Amino acid sequence: MNQAQIDLAHTVALGLIDDEDHHAIQTIIDTEDPTLCSEFLRELRDTREALAELGASTPTPPPPALRTRLLAAIAAEEPPVAS
Repeated sequence: MNQAQIDLAHTVALGLIDDEDHHAIQTIIDTEDPTLCSEFLRELRDTREALAELGASTPTPPPPALRTRLLAAIAAEEPPVAS
């Protein structure tokens, strides 16, 4: 599978397809290359699973001192330093 096909699978997983994408998807699914079709469907499934996990994750709050450090760095016009 090439990068454009991988990108297409990601686009489908995100639900951002248009008419041109529909045609490209149909071309992949109708291909006589079963490996290409299965790789595309696997990439689509894996991407959907990753998005579902991401959506179900609980955000971790930033450390309390981060806001103070960022505001101080902005005031000093220096880039913040990760700790």
